[in-house]
Amino acid sequence: MILRRDVPFAQVVVPDHPELDRGTLRALIRQAGLSVDEFLRLMRG
Repeated sequence: MILRRDVPFAQVVVPDHPELDRGTLRALIRQAGLSVDEFLRLMRG
């Protein structure tokens, strides 16, 4: 899956698997410009 936002431009390619390896997830979080703590806060809502 390709996740994209236009302003400011960012694009992350996420593998479409039922489960992601921990290292892959951390790399995706880093590519999105987030810290792990920020990501967890966003996931909790």
